[in-house]
Amino acid sequence: MQLRYTILYVDDVAAAVDFYATAFGLDRGFVHDSGDYGELATGATKLAFSSTALMRQLGKDPRPPSITGPTFEIAFETDDVPAAFQRAVAAGAAVVQPVRDESWGQTTSYVSDPHGYLVEICSPIQLPSPG
Repeated sequence: MQLRYTILYVDDVAAAVDFYATAFGLDRGFVHDSGDYGELATGATKLAFSSTALMRQLGKDPRPPSITGPTFEIAFETDDVPAAFQRAVAAGAAVVQPVRDESWGQTTSYVSDPHGYLVEICSPIQLPSPG
């Protein structure tokens, strides 16, 4: 089993793909001609978007995300959290938590995308040495 996709439900797939490509420097995968599905190249697991209209056609009832009560987050890891945070904010992300150094040795920040999804921008976690 492999985790292949994380799919966010949005009203405007093309706008979501454009935002994430600009805000986080991700490569565009594709947007289907219908405009109901799109992907970004993010490594082994793709970040994808499906339109809320398509999901309703498929019998699903997608709910809008809540930045004040999130149920999950997307995390992007980088060696330069302050620069990545500024890039995201300049592209239209809303500040949720400014850049800060955590007690466990990681640098973190949080933004909200234009659809209300919580996005963490963080440095790699320094795992303890085995033994």
